[in-house]
Amino acid sequence: MNEQLGETLRLLMRFQCFDPSFPVSSRMESVAQALEDVLSSALPQGCITVGVYEAAKSLNADPDNVVLCVLATDDEEDVALQIHFTLIQAFCCENDINILRVGNMRRLAEILGGVKPVGEPMDVHCVLVTVSPIAHVCLPFLCC
Repeated sequence: MNEQLGETLRLLMRFQCFDPSFPVSSRMESVAQALEDVLSSALPQGCITVGVYEAAKSLNADPDNVVLCVLATDDEEDVALQIHFTLIQAFCCENDINILRVGNMRRLAEILGGVKPVGEPMDVHCVLVTVSPIAHVCLPFLCC
């Protein structure tokens, strides 16, 4: 990952450190913009895993290379999805992976391109941002 992506990711991971007097709406806009910057930068570098099942496989195979887990919800009350979210969150907490929950799946899909190569809609309920093993050496501040 490039240096700009690292800086944006660092900002995103520290969003809770904003001055409390800073308006909440401005804080949320800053976090949303930082997340969009991270995803837009990581996507062309191949540092994104999209989909609940794909994310679970990636987390199981190589959790050390995952630096951020984005969980997106919609208005549906899908019990199976909530169980997956609970398990993914527990795994991320055990492995010190930052978790961010978002509510706008449509915008997330737009940022990520919206469709798979075969034309199917993307499952954007879970998105992982990963780094390569070489990036861990080059950008140690990304390690959780």
